[in-house]
Amino acid sequence: MQRETAADLVAFLAIARAGSFTKAAVTLGVSQSALSHTIRGLEARLGLRLLARTTRSVAPTEAGERLLASIGPRFDDIATELAALSDLRDRPSGTIRITCGDHAAETILIPRLVPYLTANREVSVEVVVDYGLTDIVTERFDAGIRLGEQVDRDMVAVRIGPRMRMTVVGAPDYFARNAPPVVPPDLTKHECINLRLQTQGGFYAWEFARDGHQVNVRVTGQLAFNRTPQIVHAARLGMGLAFVPEDRAGADIDAGSLIRVLEDWCPAFDGYHLYYPSRRQPTLAFTLLVDALRWR
Repeated sequence: MQRETAADLVAFLAIARAGSFTKAAVTLGVSQSALSHTIRGLEARLGLRLLARTTRSVAPTEAGERLLASIGPRFDDIATELAALSDLRDRPSGTIRITCGDHAAETILIPRLVPYLTANREVSVEVVVDYGLTDIVTERFDAGIRLGEQVDRDMVAVRIGPRMRMTVVGAPDYFARNAPPVVPPDLTKHECINLRLQTQGGFYAWEFARDGHQVNVRVTGQLAFNRTPQIVHAARLGMGLAFVPEDRAGADIDAGSLIRVLEDWCPAFDGYHLYYPSRRQPTLAFTLLVDALRWR
């Protein structure tokens, strides 16, 4: 591949991912006119239109989408390998991007980041809170945090937390008006507070198991949130039943402001795991972070 072709492909990737010549030009440190000239030259050599341009946006054509899917991960691998050269330095450095839910961020990630970042002043960590099953390769994250059963098999998974349990809770006022559910299907007769999964677009199905029998229940109610703390607060106010990690409701259960039900249908399950692509060479900063998060 000619040197100018490699540079042109880098320019194409920047535009396709930014959706804008202007933003890509800023990222690459070149003028917008020079970037336009580069893309016209690349399209002329290939004999294909790679980008569809309008007055408001830029998007890859069918050929552009194919090229983006093909070369994007390869150029990302090159960038990762170059970043890994920082291993040769005495101190780790760079930025690590992680996606996870707010519960994992608050209970595991942030507490362990405090000593890690204190010891590694040249490292930055960006945490993006998202309840969806984010594609960390496509979204260019270094790692994600999920429950063990949700991690894809082609990923490296490192356990970072204890086993967990979910719990169904409601306020005393709520149960004064409604008989407690006895089995999971009874929840369909109750006012329940839903959790919206942002990237998947739907509500989380409440999952139960007992004696090898699994039951998923699609609950309904007047309230829905995309964060657990708000769900617990609404349940505390008697607005409906909530299905949340046990430690989120533990203090309220002990205080009597929330009452647990269906406890025998909520077994323990694999806790949180840090996961990342197996084919990527981790940097020193990332290796140290994995060790700091590892469950012992």
